[in-house]
Amino acid sequence: MSSTKYILGLFADPDEMMDGIDKLQKNSIPIYDVYTPMPIHGIEAKLGMKDSRLGWAAFMFGCLGGTTIFSMAYYMLVHDWPMNIGGKPAFAIPDFVPFTFEWTVLFTAFGMTITFFYATHLFPGRAPRVMDFRATDDRFVIAIDAKTNTSHEDITNLLKEAGAVEVKHNDRKYVSYE
Repeated sequence: MSSTKYILGLFADPDEMMDGIDKLQKNSIPIYDVYTPMPIHGIEAKLGMKDSRLGWAAFMFGCLGGTTIFSMAYYMLVHDWPMNIGGKPAFAIPDFVPFTFEWTVLFTAFGMTITFFYATHLFPGRAPRVMDFRATDDRFVIAIDAKTNTSHEDITNLLKEAGAVEVKHNDRKYVSYE
């Protein structure tokens, strides 16, 4: 049995990589992931990826921040220590708007930073995990799970027909800097 975990097709041109994705999908070969050094528009639809839920996460962090500071300010200025300043009401909503807005932005920014680190596994001090180092510089990589596909030579031939500059058989999931 082969120790190959992933078959990597390295492309020099994004159009050739997109052609390689089409050829693999026509032959019912599932693609594990695609790594590119720059964004490629339309690749998500071609791979059948769902829309990101990061917008919902940002909205929830903003709601949490706005609710937190509004509740704190209301409690402190109305119940805990109410002050009579010129006969004005203690609960005047326009007075609460500026710092409610600021805390909403603050919670959203910190929450999205934490969410980004969690989702990408790029915590400070951790070495990045990549399939091939050239995917961050000048190569476009299609990764295919070799354990679920038995015909490795057919996959290699399809990738070369599509214009792959190099086809590698990895025995590890990720390459690290160590």
